[in-house]
Amino acid sequence: MNRTRAVKIIEKLAVYYGETKADLSFSGLYELTIAVVLSAQTTDKQVNSVTPALFKKYPDFRKLANASISDVENIIRGVGLYKTKTGNIIKLSKMVINEFKGKLPDTMEELIRLPGVGRKSANVILSIGYNKPAIAVDTHVLRISNRIGFIDSPDPVKVETALMSFIPRKYWIKAHLLLIKHGRNICPARNPECNDCPVNKLCDFGKKEMSLI
Repeated sequence: MNRTRAVKIIEKLAVYYGETKADLSFSGLYELTIAVVLSAQTTDKQVNSVTPALFKKYPDFRKLANASISDVENIIRGVGLYKTKTGNIIKLSKMVINEFKGKLPDTMEELIRLPGVGRKSANVILSIGYNKPAIAVDTHVLRISNRIGFIDSPDPVKVETALMSFIPRKYWIKAHLLLIKHGRNICPARNPECNDCPVNKLCDFGKKEMSLI
């Protein structure tokens, strides 16, 4: 991989998919943060099905910090690991109120201190919430980065580092959204649609598949 090839890949994906945005439904930093924590090991569709009721009853960190655990559990029961996530989002809210004076932090170091927020989630918050250049590596980004040829590693941190080294900083936010979109539409874990892929000629896996036809 080199930067020229990396830019071509991102530009072709951008033309193919057009404007991309996060699939989670949210309004503002509070809703984004809670939705991101709830999205772990759960589809965005499932998260979007429970957050309207959650945000209507608990519209900010302060209200959620004082919420009843059983009530929140009942509201978000439709997402995976809802009991653990209930504890995380309430503790997270308390921490934002008590340690950060009600303002969600905007650095990786501080964000990953929040319950339920790992490096991937922090990068989503930084890029989508604060519009700071960052690349969140989820299962789609991890898979596609290895397939295309950015890196050969199962380690999300190494994948993130590789993507940042090859993709210009100005493309980071767009790149991670495009790779997620591509993973959901053309390049799933099983039976990727290489024939219809807009970057098959730039992809290590795609070139191998196309040579077998």
